[in-house]
Amino acid sequence: MAKSSADDAELRRACEAAIEGTKQKIVMSIRVVKSHGMWNKTGKISRHQMAKPRVLAISIKQKGQRTKAFLRVLKYSTGGVLEAAKLYKLKHLSKVEVITNDPSGNTFTLGFDNIRSHAVANPPQWTMRNIDDRNRLLMQILNICKDVLGRLPKVVGIDVVEMALWAKENTPTVTAQRNQQDGVHVASAVTETELKVNVEKELVSQAEEEDMEALLGSYVMGIGEAEAFSERLKREIQALEAANVHAILESEPLIDEVLQGLESATNCVEDMDEWLGIFNVKLRHMREDIESIETRNNKLEMQSVNNKALIEELDKLLERLRVPSEYAAYLTGGSFDETHMIQNVEACEWLTGALRGLDVPNIDPIYANMRAVKEKRAELEKLKSTFVRRASEFLRNYFAGLVDFMISDKSYFSQRGQLKRPDHADLRYKCRTYARLLQHLKSLDKDCLGPLRKAYCSSLNLLLRREARDFANELRASTKISTSTNPNVWLLGGIGSGQNVNAADTSTVSEAYAKMLTIFIPLLVDESSFFAHFMCFEVPGLVPPGGVANGNKTGYDDDDANDDDLGIMDIDDNDSKAVRNSVELAALNEALQDLLDGIQEDFYAVVDWAYKIDPLRCISMHGITERYLSGQKADAAGFVRLLLGDLESRVSMQFSRFVDEACHQIERNDRNVRQTGVLAYIPRFATLSTRMEQYIQGQSRDLVDQAYTKFVSIMFVTLEKIAQTDPKYMDILLLENYAAFQNSLYELANVVPTLAKFYHQASEAYEQACTRHISMIIYYQFERLFQFARRIEDLMFTIAPEEIPFQLGLSKMDLRKTLKSSLSGVDKSIAAMYKKLQKNLTSEELLPSLWDKCKKEFLDKYDSFTQLAAKIYPTENFPSVAEMRDILASM
Repeated sequence: MAKSSADDAELRRACEAAIEGTKQKIVMSIRVVKSHGMWNKTGKISRHQMAKPRVLAISIKQKGQRTKAFLRVLKYSTGGVLEAAKLYKLKHLSKVEVITNDPSGNTFTLGFDNIRSHAVANPPQWTMRNIDDRNRLLMQILNICKDVLGRLPKVVGIDVVEMALWAKENTPTVTAQRNQQDGVHVASAVTETELKVNVEKELVSQAEEEDMEALLGSYVMGIGEAEAFSERLKREIQALEAANVHAILESEPLIDEVLQGLESATNCVEDMDEWLGIFNVKLRHMREDIESIETRNNKLEMQSVNNKALIEELDKLLERLRVPSEYAAYLTGGSFDETHMIQNVEACEWLTGALRGLDVPNIDPIYANMRAVKEKRAELEKLKSTFVRRASEFLRNYFAGLVDFMISDKSYFSQRGQLKRPDHADLRYKCRTYARLLQHLKSLDKDCLGPLRKAYCSSLNLLLRREARDFANELRASTKISTSTNPNVWLLGGIGSGQNVNAADTSTVSEAYAKMLTIFIPLLVDESSFFAHFMCFEVPGLVPPGGVANGNKTGYDDDDANDDDLGIMDIDDNDSKAVRNSVELAALNEALQDLLDGIQEDFYAVVDWAYKIDPLRCISMHGITERYLSGQKADAAGFVRLLLGDLESRVSMQFSRFVDEACHQIERNDRNVRQTGVLAYIPRFATLSTRMEQYIQGQSRDLVDQAYTKFVSIMFVTLEKIAQTDPKYMDILLLENYAAFQNSLYELANVVPTLAKFYHQASEAYEQACTRHISMIIYYQFERLFQFARRIEDLMFTIAPEEIPFQLGLSKMDLRKTLKSSLSGVDKSIAAMYKKLQKNLTSEELLPSLWDKCKKEFLDKYDSFTQLAAKIYPTENFPSVAEMRDILASM
């Protein structure tokens, strides 16, 4: 018998090397052939399948007190070295099946329950060399499953008796070789117990084993007589079955008796079944009747509940559709007197709520389409239109009646000798009575407010214009003005510079204009704010309740300024939450235009009246207007701010008219007559600017600065034109006038930046005129001397300095002649120069400074001449600069 590969120590060592590092111990390793093919009828594997050599190894691993068992499949690599291919856990082994198509019985498959879910068409088949190898491997697997796992897999295709006989006969000692460290192979005997191959002990109990031995002992036969033993057992089984049939036949009377009892019981059961069927039909009919009765009762109960709910809902709907007679009476024909306004407001509130209650989603959409609801809505709409028409007509007549009553009473307006401040407290009190009515009219019909707003604006506009006209007329008539001197006299050409033009006291003009603004601007602001809230515009208030735009600035009686608290804000709480709406704001501004339009003419009349009395008072009025305009930020788009802006433009226009006329008079100087000395408008401008600064009082700076710029520009341009008419005396006229401009405006230029700019401009022009005039005088007296020096300077650009004495007219002899003619009697020439400077100068106070400038200029020119002459004519002698300075000092 060939040696089994299970005893190959080298194979076991190769397997251990392949799984090195896994902490597993090889129990058995054996060579097998792996295939997936189907066995044909001849007992051979199909040709297209390939058998692959493999090694199956059983390994165990100790983990504490637990032992794990594995089945490993190893394959040969290209170098013939074993390497691990697959690993199966024996705890998942569920079936061991020997392939019946293999006549040798050496082929089997192993089934694992953890891979049942995979669609494996052909599980691997393992073919051993012989039956001994197969039995040895399978016994080892079964033994480990029994010891380690405590259970056995299902075994198919193997005769248990055959396996037991094989296990009993094949219990030889197996030699195992172990590789020691020194490389020597030691053989040791391994018993059956050590290899754990005692399968019969594991498969059957001790009692079963004894019975089997007794049974086998009664027969003298070997393993080859198994077929005869099987035939004998079949014959004995057939004999036992025949004996059982005979015994059954002998018990026939008992069976007949049992059958008769069964038949009588069957008859009773059939009768009972028939009765039960009858009772079942009757019960079914009764159940159907009961169900029908319950259904009818449920329907009646549901109908009763629904009818009750419907009646309640209809009662609510009828209550909602009912129009109270007292409200209907007020809506269709009630009085709008003050005593009945509470009832009217209550009727409006009811009507508004009733209309809102008939709209979806306040009412169920199903009810909204009902005929009764539609008819009631039409009835309410008719009530609404009737009430809105009656209320609108009453309010239009009421507004007109209030204003007509006030206009017919003269005590409301200013009269001769008495200025009357407009008082609208009573008017607003009466209007406020109908404020809540207007709120409800807006909620009922928003379009009805347009005609009411126009009617209110039209009526109140008449009152406001009448009050403004009478107040402005009496204000002008009662203003006393001191007119000892015409304020415009400075524009006349004949007045001298020393005359006083400030004798007129026109401060009352400015005070009258301020009083007009103090009285009417807060009034117009309050009227605008009251109108916006009273007529239900959804915009914020123009000023806080009870506030005024600028306060009392002039000290006049202002006790009534806060008598109107504009409590209209309390009419509807929603007003406090209103947001700015551009459409509403545009409508408000348009309405305010109708309310206040035309009143600006009376303000313009006061401005024009003040301008005629004193044009310079436009400066004060401009400052007053600016202060009021800066206080109207809350009314950025309102009529009052537009009015103040127009007034500011009107004042600016009048002042610009005054400036243009003054500039025209400056340009209109008589150019046919020779102008000498200081022109008349120079000192008059100084006086005018002083007075203008007094009127500014911290306001209207830009207006005055623009006037200064225009005045001075025209003055300087006109001065230059006048000076050019006589070139001989041009510089004298310029320096005298520029000097006079500086002297007259010295103090103002220190505090007014605009005048300081023109002061420096005049100073530069003065210096230029002085330089030109002094140079002309010097050249007039010493023309030959300095002309000689100029010729030398011209030649130095083209020839060398040492060649200049040889030029025609520039020899040393020519130099001596020039010096003799120019410097002999130099004191007389200097005295003549002083007389010429003094001759045409009208402003004697300028002579000392001009003479000092003249002497300095002459010394500078002479110094330049001496340096030039010493360079060209080094051997010549001429008076030094020090000698010339001494001569000038002695003059």
